[in-house]
Amino acid sequence: MIPSTALSSINWETSPLLPVVVQDFESGEVLMLAYTNEEALNLTLESGFAHYFSRSREKLWKKGESSGNFQYVKEAYLDCDNDTLLLKVIQEGKVACHTGRVSCFFNRLDIEESPKEPLCEITAYSITDKLYHIIQERKNADPKTSYVASLLSKGDNSILKKVVEEAGEFCFACKDNHKEEIVYEAADLMFHVLVALGAKNINPDLIKQELERRFGLGGIEEKNSRNGH
Repeated sequence: MIPSTALSSINWETSPLLPVVVQDFESGEVLMLAYTNEEALNLTLESGFAHYFSRSREKLWKKGESSGNFQYVKEAYLDCDNDTLLLKVIQEGKVACHTGRVSCFFNRLDIEESPKEPLCEITAYSITDKLYHIIQERKNADPKTSYVASLLSKGDNSILKKVVEEAGEFCFACKDNHKEEIVYEAADLMFHVLVALGAKNINPDLIKQELERRFGLGGIEEKNSRNGH
């Protein structure tokens, strides 16, 4: 583990987030790149489990808290400039990537073939997490073969037009009081809202955090807090 003398050399004011290269302790394979802040690094060193700071969700997270694929830290190193971290870990479940692959680095740039590595289904991820990650991946897909890619390629107007359209259909379904149609249209609306969030790189977990912040507040009280009254 990193000695306290080395930890004191990290300038957290200059570099509040350190890049973390994560390597398999046994095979040496690079599994992922993440980021850590001072709190996450201290938790990592104290607990022996890898903790990171999510830039998209804007919060600290313990690797495996959703998927069950924890990382047990065997060795930790700082680089020569004290601004990058290397963690050598034992990967629980042999899956580090949210796609269900062993490593996040599976897209080779020098060949045209698709990745042949089989995916491991991570059932613990919520459907919103799965959809958001797929939407992010579709940014690099062919608009001719992917509906999400075609929407994203057309820009805000097309994306937001679909959100408004689906919101209207959801309202009509509610007015008609047809349960199956309400569920169907609500799913359409939520999907297109996720596409809009993905286009702006806003993780849906931030929406959950905002709802948690509001939980227990009265509607008037919550509005006043936003208006500064």
